[in-house]
Amino acid sequence: MPTKIFLDSGDPQETKEALKLLGRLDGQTTNPSLIAKNPLAQGKKFITKEVYSFYRKVVEEISGLIPKGSVSVEVYADKNTSVETMVNQAKEMNAWIPNSHIKLPITKNGLAAAEILVKEGIRVNMTLCFTQAQAAAVYAATLGAKKGEVFVSPFIGRLDDKGINGLDLVKNCMEMFKAGDGHVEVLAASTRNLYHHLACLELGADIITSPLAILKQWQEIKPITYEKIELDKPWQEQNISHELTDAGIDKFCADWNQMIG
Repeated sequence: MPTKIFLDSGDPQETKEALKLLGRLDGQTTNPSLIAKNPLAQGKKFITKEVYSFYRKVVEEISGLIPKGSVSVEVYADKNTSVETMVNQAKEMNAWIPNSHIKLPITKNGLAAAEILVKEGIRVNMTLCFTQAQAAAVYAATLGAKKGEVFVSPFIGRLDDKGINGLDLVKNCMEMFKAGDGHVEVLAASTRNLYHHLACLELGADIITSPLAILKQWQEIKPITYEKIELDKPWQEQNISHELTDAGIDKFCADWNQMIG
């Protein structure tokens, strides 16, 4: 399968479940919101040092479960966080585990930080991508990096929330990067349902990160295999029976008959 499958979760127990379910995982994405949802963190208040210590413990456990996969670790960055602060956070987090991608926001300071970090051999995942221009900026800021060192994460669900087809952004980024050197991989994020996941597979996204619930649905759904059927065969000889066709007829008839006195 050309598309890599990541788990979107801040809970190592879900990592274990996903590994058992799929037999493999190519990586995992975490962020402050997912870490806050970790059962061990819920209802607790930490001082800043304790938050970082807890986050480190979580990603260390995840890394140990998927040592050959990528684990995305996100810096804390608000709209005023400086380049220097992001770079320092990134370097600290990168030292936590050997297989990290450091998540940075696609802002001026985030891109400037990424430009510095990739030159020092630190892998990045540029997050909160909502436009092609943002993806193009990621490409330009990380020129010189090798494939596997830079991800850009278009957020599908959050665009859908605004009445915009988020899958189009994934498709457009994939198309745009065909003209490039291949050093940026598209990591489809914010998948909200099985349709998003399946559509990204169909689009050939480099990577998809999905919650455990969606990965479970993906494994449970049965594929329809292609059949070689003779088109010129008389219709009377085709096997046209299906239980859902029969059930549909019964339902339509029942609803119709309810209207008749």
